[in-house]
Amino acid sequence: MGEQDSRFGVVELDELPDDLRERIGAIAEKSGFVPNIFRALGHRPAELRAFLDYHDALMERGDGLSKAERELVVVATSGANHCTYCFVAHGAILRVRAKDTELADNVASNPWGAELDDRRRAIVDLALALTREPERFSEADLRVARDAGLTEDEVWDVGAITALFAMSNRLAHFTALCPNSEFYLMGRAPKG
Repeated sequence: MGEQDSRFGVVELDELPDDLRERIGAIAEKSGFVPNIFRALGHRPAELRAFLDYHDALMERGDGLSKAERELVVVATSGANHCTYCFVAHGAILRVRAKDTELADNVASNPWGAELDDRRRAIVDLALALTREPERFSEADLRVARDAGLTEDEVWDVGAITALFAMSNRLAHFTALCPNSEFYLMGRAPKG
């Protein structure tokens, strides 16, 4: 991590309200660290709660896209938006969930040119269409995704996750959020 993790400062775990300390503490216990996004948003507890609730509603669902495919949307969106924090953090999660050490880096660095199977290409292309030129998003973009076999729920998942991470990317840019150093190695080498 750099000298400053966020241009607006951060809140440490023990400074959070009890409910957030418990919720973020569970994440920290599982991962071994507190992701900087939570520390950066911690000084605005109501916003952190809302962010976590919407994030979890989209990213922890048991139906629709797989958890790895959800992370693929985040990495494609964040790569297209040049959001270092989000593509590093969610690239790590994608490496773990997809059990693939190269997919996240390829999609983050060039989501348009990454070699993907037809399903993943449809997911990434739908996210990119909504990310880069949302005012041009149309029924044609949806048709391509549907023709590739995505269900209505999966199409919705891609759109909603893309929208959430467009906001998240902007917050990361606004706060100059630095990725935790732990993210860089996650999913690259065996645990041990």
